[in-house]
Amino acid sequence: MSHTTLATVLFLLFVIGTLAITFWASRQNKTAADYYAGGRAFSAAQNGLAIGGDYMSAASFLGIAGLIALYGYDGFLYSIGFLVAWLVALLLVAELMRNSGKYTMADVLAFRMSPRPVRTAAGVSTIVVSIFYLLAQMVGAGALVGLLLGITSDSGKALTIVGVGILMIVYVVVGGMKGTTWVQIVKAVLLMGGATLVTLLVLGKYGFNVSGLLGEAAAQSGKGAAFLEPNLRYATEAQGIWGKFDLISLGLALVLGTAGLPHILIRFYTVPTAKDARKSVLWGIGIIGTFYLLTLVLGFGAAAMVGSEAIRAENAAGNTAAPQLALAIGEAIFGDVGGTILLAIIAAVAFATILAVVAGLTLASSSSFAHDLYAHVFKRGNVTEKQEILVARVSAFVIGAVAIGLGILAQAQNVAFLVALAFAIAASGNLPAILYSLFWKRFNTAGAVASIYGGLVSALVLVIFSPVVSGRPTSLIKDMDFHWFPMENPGLFSIPIGFLCGYIATRMSKEYNESKYAEMEVRSLTGVGAEKASTH
Repeated sequence: MSHTTLATVLFLLFVIGTLAITFWASRQNKTAADYYAGGRAFSAAQNGLAIGGDYMSAASFLGIAGLIALYGYDGFLYSIGFLVAWLVALLLVAELMRNSGKYTMADVLAFRMSPRPVRTAAGVSTIVVSIFYLLAQMVGAGALVGLLLGITSDSGKALTIVGVGILMIVYVVVGGMKGTTWVQIVKAVLLMGGATLVTLLVLGKYGFNVSGLLGEAAAQSGKGAAFLEPNLRYATEAQGIWGKFDLISLGLALVLGTAGLPHILIRFYTVPTAKDARKSVLWGIGIIGTFYLLTLVLGFGAAAMVGSEAIRAENAAGNTAAPQLALAIGEAIFGDVGGTILLAIIAAVAFATILAVVAGLTLASSSSFAHDLYAHVFKRGNVTEKQEILVARVSAFVIGAVAIGLGILAQAQNVAFLVALAFAIAASGNLPAILYSLFWKRFNTAGAVASIYGGLVSALVLVIFSPVVSGRPTSLIKDMDFHWFPMENPGLFSIPIGFLCGYIATRMSKEYNESKYAEMEVRSLTGVGAEKASTH
């Protein structure tokens, strides 16, 4: 049996299993709390696994391994940034969000402010961030299928992206949060198992001598000792001062972005208490931290055993490095059949990864549209739970279609890089409003709206006029050049703009609801009243 056939069979088994879970979960979805928050019935350990499943995306598995395989030391910066970001989420956001909100990020922001403008801004931001993140997963899906099935045409990869999009829509429309969470738990277990297996095989081949592995990776990279040192991709001499700023910008986006990601924030609402929210983040940190250590071996292992040139020949952005490593190490230890089996397993796990993450993202954005924009902005609260859930399901179709279209356009980009853009937008638009809302008494409606739109618009404008969109062979638009912003990541400018806009607009507005802030402060710090808010 070829690796193509075997991988397809394994992937179909995963799809059938998760669809069964999804349809089972659909029978449990009787209320809005069930659809949006899984009935708040998940334990800390279950939610921690689901957080890991939500967070360890195609960017982590395919993108980071690829960046390390192509750029060595500099590629590992993503792993460090993604992991450190969880400390910000744990210390500043997790418990307070669980106590203050109900289903979405906007529930917290609108608690003590004029709800319609704040919910509108939060809903728009949630959808934009989710679509950028979805882009990365779709690109990963196209790259994987190209490797597995030998598809080199863009149209073939586009069909794959469409198929993944349809599956994710089914998960969200049918299963809601309960079904999506169980899919993410299953996927987290499979991903950790697959990554651990390949890591142990690679280390075993080099006698568990990490130094020997790194030396071989440097030799096969074509870069020599420079492969194990900084500045191969970021802050290079050729990039000059802007390259250094770009590196700082990337670090800021990665570290601050997680606490503003909508699909991560809604995970805190699926547990019964704030204590469980805190514990689930600790579980998530343990799982995610272990996984990112594994990506170090996966990336350098791919460089050593496959070689940078062979990786680039298959996928210029490096997105296929991990599956190529699985094939190489499997053949080296177990022969051709072993390589085929291992490649099939890793490819099926990567597909599972993509499906689970896109389901979480689609759920976050469709929930925000239905709960924030439709129910509270368009209908002013005059809507039944059934109507709200129906709108959430319809909006999942629309958001899925947009993600499919953009994913087809962005096939040449590295998926970890695309996710970094989503992090920058989340850190610029969502994080300032969340932190101000939780910790600044004076913060008001004008400040919330200004911080979200100021950060969001500045990040988007800088991305549109950056080399990401035009001016380079790897840009989204290859035959045009209208970029004037020299950096790839906008975070260094757009994050301060988000905070500054919120501060200035708050100071210029006279609105201040002292009693409402006091109520929110007590609720966010103690949890008093949170259960009541969650059930009514």
